[in-house]
Amino acid sequence: MPADYNGTWEMESNENFEGYMKALDIDIITRKVAVHLKQTKEFIQDGNSFKTKTLSTFRNYNLDYVVGEEFEEHTKGLDDRVVKTLITWDGDKLIAVQKGEKPNRGWKHWIEGDKLYLELTCGDQVCLQIFKKKN
Repeated sequence: MPADYNGTWEMESNENFEGYMKALDIDIITRKVAVHLKQTKEFIQDGNSFKTKTLSTFRNYNLDYVVGEEFEEHTKGLDDRVVKTLITWDGDKLIAVQKGEKPNRGWKHWIEGDKLYLELTCGDQVCLQIFKKKN
C-alpha cells in the first residue's frame, strides 16, 4: 500500500524557489513576494485519488487528481500555463511529469517521519521544500 499523505503540512524550508520560478518565467515582483511566503499543504487521499490545496497569504492552488491518469492541468495562479500532467507512484513517492512548453518540468513528493518533501523541477532548476505534519 502506498504512503498515507492525508493531513495538513506546514512549510519549514524552501531552497532555490526563486531559481525554479525564474525557470518558469515568473515575473520579478511575484518572485520577490513568493519567496517570503510560508505555504501550507492540505491532502485528502482516498487510495489513488487526491484532493490537494497549497495555501498561502498571497495565492492558493488546488489540484485534484487520480494517480496513473493523465490530465490537463491549468496552472492558474502559478505560471498560468496548460500542461499535460501524469502522476505515478514510485514506491511511496508521488512523481509528476508535466509536459508543455518548459522542458524537464515536474515534481516529486515523499514522506520521511513527520516531514513531507517536495522537489520541484523545471529545466535545470531544482527547488526543495520541506513541510512538517501539523497535529
